[in-house]
Amino acid sequence: MSKGENKQKPGNQDYSASNITALEGLEAVRKRPGMYIGSTDIKGLHHLVWEVIDNSIDEHLAGHCSRIDTVIHPDNALSVRDDGRGIPTGMHEKLQKSALEVVMTVLHAGGKFDKDTYKVSGGLHGVGVSCVNALSEDLTATVWRDGRIAEQKYQKGKPVADVAFIGETEETGTAIWFKPDQTIFETTEYKWDILAGRLRELSYLNKGLVLTLTDERNIEGGKPRQETFYSEGGLREFVIKLDESKQSLIEKPIHVTGKSDNVEVEVAMQYNTSYQETIYSYVNNINTREGGTHVRGFRMAVNRLFKSYGEENGFFNKLKFKISGEDFREGLTAVVSVKVPEPQFKGQTKGELGNSEVTSIVSQCVGEVLKHYLEEHPRDAKRIIDKVILAATARHAARKAREMVQRKNALSGSGLPGKLSDCSSRDPGISELYLVEGDSAGGTAKQGRDRKFQAILPLRGKILNVEKAMEHKIYENEEIKNIFTALGVNIVENEDGERVLNLEKLRYHKTIIMCDADVDGSHIVTLILTFFFRYMKPLIERGYIYIATPPLYLVKKGKSERYCWNDEERKAAIQELTGKSGSESGVKIQRYKGLGEMNAGQLWDTTMNPENRILRQVSIVDAMEADSVFSMLMGDEVPPRRAFIEANAKYANVDV
Repeated sequence: MSKGENKQKPGNQDYSASNITALEGLEAVRKRPGMYIGSTDIKGLHHLVWEVIDNSIDEHLAGHCSRIDTVIHPDNALSVRDDGRGIPTGMHEKLQKSALEVVMTVLHAGGKFDKDTYKVSGGLHGVGVSCVNALSEDLTATVWRDGRIAEQKYQKGKPVADVAFIGETEETGTAIWFKPDQTIFETTEYKWDILAGRLRELSYLNKGLVLTLTDERNIEGGKPRQETFYSEGGLREFVIKLDESKQSLIEKPIHVTGKSDNVEVEVAMQYNTSYQETIYSYVNNINTREGGTHVRGFRMAVNRLFKSYGEENGFFNKLKFKISGEDFREGLTAVVSVKVPEPQFKGQTKGELGNSEVTSIVSQCVGEVLKHYLEEHPRDAKRIIDKVILAATARHAARKAREMVQRKNALSGSGLPGKLSDCSSRDPGISELYLVEGDSAGGTAKQGRDRKFQAILPLRGKILNVEKAMEHKIYENEEIKNIFTALGVNIVENEDGERVLNLEKLRYHKTIIMCDADVDGSHIVTLILTFFFRYMKPLIERGYIYIATPPLYLVKKGKSERYCWNDEERKAAIQELTGKSGSESGVKIQRYKGLGEMNAGQLWDTTMNPENRILRQVSIVDAMEADSVFSMLMGDEVPPRRAFIEANAKYANVDV
């Protein structure tokens, strides 16, 4: 639907200035932004967008919005427009100012506290758009409502002038244009992939809603880059998308819908041949990355129903060990979405749901559907149970393998790998472990390092691809065993029988992957990152994993030399040394393809010296996208990987 087709929506009489409740002021946001948006890095920057879009999504959940348009402008300002009812612009009785100004400038002010205005809301705390305003250099709010167009401009959270009515209209809706404050955020450059990922996610969670993303910074064929996100199948399409790089065990996703005590439950799930459990959870469209009571209820139902089904049919009779809850969820991909009228989140960033009543509601809804599914699809049920038995057998073997490794370490004294050249410091906060490709480069790194705080562990060849291997296989791989023992961490089973990473004896807070700058080196980096993502994710989440960046070139002329990390630096170095652009007269250029081509002093100066080195910290901005990429690049399914390579080959810069 185009903007011209947007007509006056019914229901404005239920959402007016009297519905806006003001609780307190806004002064603290600029002083402590992290308390409200989590951080001031790239995550916090994009969190501003989520807060604005969440308000538009709430309008959709209330039945008044069918389209949301997001635009990245050339100066990295961003705007979000919806065709909802529009923020009320009438006078607020208590504060004697426009309700629009109250919403935009007062913390904890909005329609979310009024139960009749929004039955379900993601932006419950009412700090979202006011926080965005406080943390923006400039912000303009435009409202189409009651036949008029209203506008108000703000700077750093304060109105520049009163609300102005600038025209007449038959449309309804709200547009928020804002430019993040450069003095607060570490970066103000929005990433297309992050925004597109979230909008795609929202399209699955809100079937029938049109979301568009336009990037005016990126002009292709005379037009800005644009993509539209829309889903008719909702969560079922979502699960199929998540599993597109995996081989499914069942014909189509299991779909659950239900409602109890005004809590709406929707779940889509399917099993695949992988060895990971992948569950994404949402409350009122908010991604609850730490899970919560809704996820607990889902897991309880899965464990209960499949255990009961397996026992009743005698499938577990021959097993000599107990089935664990996580055995029922290996190879499971699921999306759990609930709509809760009054959600209790832990923290403003809404990472975990705390409503205790939701556990039993989700468990009951999922349990009822699963019971019928297992009865009506015995062939699929048998495939899943076979997968469960395989998972249990592998877990039992993995436990024995772990115990064998730990027993061997205990018998050998320190338990540290013989190839490890450890540092003298015993303070994990300053200690670094370099995982170095090859014994030759490892030897050079040992000579060039600072022995006080830098440890070196050479890795021979390519480690096991854990994406294709059962867990017990990783303990048979010498290189992976060495990484475990060098770090001092191990995998243990908690009270629920689930495998978790034990970090109590972690010996280094920096693990640095250092490989050659060629195709094989990149492959080894990917293999190591796959291992960390699947089996040591807490190290990534705490910011302990880094990738070293050795230089690509050494440019020399006479006694002068410059190290360069990319082609632009190489060209600049040539110009600096020759005094001419494009001239390479008398210049010697060495292209480093391996770490072994540098001596110990050069490796220290360029790649290991904290004063000069460039380290890339590994972080998980989008866990869903990361999971998908690792499955696609390192899994069994070839077509998705081929499509990815063909689509991205033009960006590759590989020396032949």
